[in-house]
Amino acid sequence: MIISINQPAYLPWTGYFHRIAISDRHVVLNHVQFEKNSFTNRNKVRTSNGWTWLTVPVETKGKFGNLPINELTLAGDVKWQQKHWRTINQNYSKAPYFNLYAQELELLYTSSWSSLDALCTQMTSFFLDALGIGTEIQFSAEMNPCGTKNSLILDLCEKSQATVYLSGIQGQNYLQEAQFKSSNIKVIYQDYKHPIYAQNQKGRFEAYMGIIDLLFNYGPSSLEVLMKDQMTSKNWALE
Repeated sequence: MIISINQPAYLPWTGYFHRIAISDRHVVLNHVQFEKNSFTNRNKVRTSNGWTWLTVPVETKGKFGNLPINELTLAGDVKWQQKHWRTINQNYSKAPYFNLYAQELELLYTSSWSSLDALCTQMTSFFLDALGIGTEIQFSAEMNPCGTKNSLILDLCEKSQATVYLSGIQGQNYLQEAQFKSSNIKVIYQDYKHPIYAQNQKGRFEAYMGIIDLLFNYGPSSLEVLMKDQMTSKNWALE
């Protein structure tokens, strides 16, 4: 049972979905504190001039230190939705597969949202379906989580019946692997090599864009591009 854990993210990049794709179960870490300038509420999209940030405004004034992601509300001004969709439309409308996803994605940008967690959940669900990833999704806020950092991850792994924990590379800085071993859980670190693929804009390839960059350019073949030359669960089973 391969378990991965990650905070929710707005327009996540390809590596985010790679980790989910090669897991049996993915836990969305949505009860922890929101971090300013993180990828939870912003990401990059490709433009004719390189790339630009798309940031979802959230209510944080006077609340830092008490901002669980699943309780974080959006700022009242809905102009960000219009701006984001306009930016996406302007930069991807001529991409090969834009029309395949545009109608459903536009609906997400014209819907009413009050919660960042709800927005990220719905968008990520859309992207998982578009990519054809069927990994089971759980949410930490619903799992009676205990502890912080290493102890929190171990607690969630145990509650998810993990035999393998697939960590991001930063986990090497704080995970205490001996504790996982005591619980019969093997720790593996994601080694994701960003694929280089054709983008509809001219100029050099820009890596680390939101997943829409790949989807609009490769459509149904996006998962194949995302997974090419990457580590898979089969690799670990052979070790």
